[in-house]
Amino acid sequence: MARDHRSVDDEHSRPERVDDTTVEALGELSKALETIHRVRGHLYSAHQLVGGADLTLDRVIELLRQAGHDEVANRVERELLGRNVLPGRWTFQIMEEFDDGYYATFQEVERYARETLADGRRHLYEAEMKQRRRTPGMPGHEATPQE
Repeated sequence: MARDHRSVDDEHSRPERVDDTTVEALGELSKALETIHRVRGHLYSAHQLVGGADLTLDRVIELLRQAGHDEVANRVERELLGRNVLPGRWTFQIMEEFDDGYYATFQEVERYARETLADGRRHLYEAEMKQRRRTPGMPGHEATPQE
């Protein structure tokens, strides 16, 4: 059975030469990139959480000293305060390396694939799936905001 290649709008319509397998591959690549966007968010969460924990250590050290636990306070200050989370790196450095390396390359390769194979059009797979799954004329099933 032939697949319905209609899309929700011209911007998300596949070029004539693009076959089903290519649309599916581009959809999977887009899905993988979306996962990497989520990974980036989780890394930024870790970055902020570690930074917050490090700043909290100032109060921990202060309270330990007030309570007369100088030896413990000294160890927290010496071994934890400002410590690298990876050799030679604070989390901002990890984020910069991730953003400039893996993340940037992933985005560039995904864009290259779309431009090379589908005239740069995004979300062809999803747009065709939306068209197949919606009920034309039914409220909440409009193809575009203008409909």
